[in-house]
Amino acid sequence: MSSYVQKPHEVERKWYLVDATDKTLGRLSSKIASMLRGKHKPIFTPHVDCGDYVVVIHAEKVKVTGKKLEDKEYKRHSGYPGGLKTVTLEKMLEEKPEDVMIHAVKGMLPKGKLGRQMLKKLRVYKGAEHDHSAQKPEKLEI
Repeated sequence: MSSYVQKPHEVERKWYLVDATDKTLGRLSSKIASMLRGKHKPIFTPHVDCGDYVVVIHAEKVKVTGKKLEDKEYKRHSGYPGGLKTVTLEKMLEEKPEDVMIHAVKGMLPKGKLGRQMLKKLRVYKGAEHDHSAQKPEKLEI
């Protein structure tokens, strides 16, 4: 008996709504990455994007443990000598909390074309309002 391999045109996608209020960043991100990848489905196929869409609201209210607010840094480099820019997690949560969640989930997805395709199904919003009420997302408790 052979295993079932899902084809890309056979994938059925659902929309899920996640409230990030008082949730731990890493634990929430790993669940979201699993949903985007499709690992919660019995017909999971590793080389096919069979995951669902995830809408995250209240991204600014996510929690972290320990002293990560002061110690964790996000780094980027311009390519020029002395062009290293660092921003702490605390400042990043104030300015762009959406990017914190996207960065955490992106690290948990496959690298390459498939991972980038999966990341496009993640929508993160700062407040309670989102643009996807027409898709009727199901509330997902994590």
